[in-house]
Amino acid sequence: MNFTQNLQTNLLKNVWTKTILLLLFFFAFAKGNAQILEPVKWTSKIEKKGNNAVLIFDAVIEKDWHMYSQFTPEGGPLALEITFKNQKGNFELVGKAKEGKTRTAFNDVFGVDETFFEGKAHIEQEIKIINPNLKTVDVDFDFQVCKEVCINSNKKFSIAVPSTFKMEEVPVVTEAKVDETKVVGLAVDTVKKEEAVQPKVEKTAEIAKEEIPAPAPARSLWSIFFIAFLSGFAALLTPCVFPMIPMTVSFFTKQSKSRAKGIRNAIFYGLSIIAIYVILGLIVTKVFGADALNALSTDVWFNLIFFVILVIFATSFLGAFEIMLPNSWANKADQQADKGGIIGILFMALALAIVSFSCTGPIVGTLLVEAASNGGIAPVVGMLGFSSALALPFMLFAMFPGWLNSLPKSGGWLNTVKVVLGFLELALAFKFLSNADLVLQLHFLEREVFIAIWIAIFGAMTLYLFGKITLPHDSPTNHISVGRLYLGLLTFVFTMYLIPGLWGAPLKLISAFPPPPQYSESPFGVGGSGNGAVSSESIKGLPEGAELGPHGIMVFHDYEDGLAYAKEIKKPIMLDFTGYACVNCRKMENNVWSDPSVLPILKNDVVLISLYVDDKRELPKEEQFTTAAGDKIITAGDKWTDFMISKYKTNTQPLYVITDLEGNNLNNTKPTISYVSTEEYLHWLKEGIANFN
Repeated sequence: MNFTQNLQTNLLKNVWTKTILLLLFFFAFAKGNAQILEPVKWTSKIEKKGNNAVLIFDAVIEKDWHMYSQFTPEGGPLALEITFKNQKGNFELVGKAKEGKTRTAFNDVFGVDETFFEGKAHIEQEIKIINPNLKTVDVDFDFQVCKEVCINSNKKFSIAVPSTFKMEEVPVVTEAKVDETKVVGLAVDTVKKEEAVQPKVEKTAEIAKEEIPAPAPARSLWSIFFIAFLSGFAALLTPCVFPMIPMTVSFFTKQSKSRAKGIRNAIFYGLSIIAIYVILGLIVTKVFGADALNALSTDVWFNLIFFVILVIFATSFLGAFEIMLPNSWANKADQQADKGGIIGILFMALALAIVSFSCTGPIVGTLLVEAASNGGIAPVVGMLGFSSALALPFMLFAMFPGWLNSLPKSGGWLNTVKVVLGFLELALAFKFLSNADLVLQLHFLEREVFIAIWIAIFGAMTLYLFGKITLPHDSPTNHISVGRLYLGLLTFVFTMYLIPGLWGAPLKLISAFPPPPQYSESPFGVGGSGNGAVSSESIKGLPEGAELGPHGIMVFHDYEDGLAYAKEIKKPIMLDFTGYACVNCRKMENNVWSDPSVLPILKNDVVLISLYVDDKRELPKEEQFTTAAGDKIITAGDKWTDFMISKYKTNTQPLYVITDLEGNNLNNTKPTISYVSTEEYLHWLKEGIANFN
């Protein structure tokens, strides 16, 4: 009896144990495969604005995700694209779609300043309705949202236009009738519906925009202030400003009835300088606005015009001619300064700004443009940093007049500072020309040409500092100072650092300036020896449909071509679902694939098939189809996206899969892998290959 009871007890325990394990496995499996991510939730509405209407789109973006703006430049991540499907004959667009607050940060992978939304996104488009019978406005959004992985999404809106929408009536706000979101490539919304519900409120576009919280990054503002402060210090050491320090401080100390009053006047003089430049930053921000300036930063004509302006300024700094504001402006400021008192001191500061314009103007203009591309209060912060450096000596020397005796005497070294700034302005000018060339994809100023120009500029600057080149306003000298020697050596080292860039070196110190490596005359460096020592000879004899990819790895971009080759040589397949605008895909390729322990495996042990989900090339008509869900597959990117989602139940990039020749997964614990460390990627890679063998 005891034996029977024990047997029943053991059997019951085994059944329960297996049941629990089965349930745990089920839930783990379900969780591991429920990877259709939707980090963005959209709502839309229409509002009246005078005789026009405004379409308003709001998005809630999950924490740690960011969505790219329509103003993200070419050559970077996938910018937001807005398409108005039924515009013709129904309505006209009034200007370009406006955005709420965004952030701008440099992307060292693509070498561009990317602009993106965090937390929330707000977009407005004003339209003029020309068809009185218009029922709906149909809009498509194509966008990319990223975290460790990237998701390309398409959102369709069908916004109802009320039949009672008359211009003389009170503004009507209606919620849009939104179609189900089509996942194109990488995803769309994961915020729960209840989180995205917003009350119907009648607000102007301006109020709505102010409510979007997207604070500018503190690091960026501090960086702008620091760079501007250094620029102000450089401007201080020019012939237009430096000689005025002892003259102005002496004026305050001698004309004031007491030393304390002289100090107060000098401090007010310095604060007046700061106020003048900060007001200039406020005017630029107010007149143009952060969005407009951000858009200008990627505009072809703006970049070309600013290139010409910087070349003119650089030529002036080098001594060809002087750029001056009208003398009448300085004379009027001087006349007001003669009146004395607080107003007189304020006009003295204004006179300094006008008189020193030939030296400070180019620096101020460059700072304003660079800061404005950051948006928000960046121009004000930039001017605050610049003017603080400019005003500080006047206040310090007024407090401690004895220091004036230790101040270096004016001389030829001031012109040297000005000439060095001229070389730097000239080098920076080509960054703006490069921006225009990248946007137009003209390939006139490719990476090698840009680097060669910089080598020439900084090489000439080195020769100048060593006294081998003299310019019009240089004083004759038989020797060079120790400081000039050290600066010349530093410039010489920098010039030598640039030279390997012609052979494919990444030049990480200046990655923000030259075009990205793929925008080059020879992708593998001059002579074909860069980026993994790939020579042009190794490109010969590749199988049909293959090409050399990152680090010289042979790669296919069509699944059927890659599969046929894998069957021929009997090697496993590694599928790489990627995107041209996928930041973390490039990071994996640059940091993980290049590792000495990983690269030989990718080159020799697998057949790599990279499928680009954002490939916009249209498929032949006979290859286009409609999915069971009703989505139209028109482009190559649509095809690979549908393949990824239907086969692997996910929509994120990068995504890596190792399969056998029948398409079966070779990794049991992790069938797919994404953005991971080198160690984890290597372990996963070896496991899949071992299972094939």
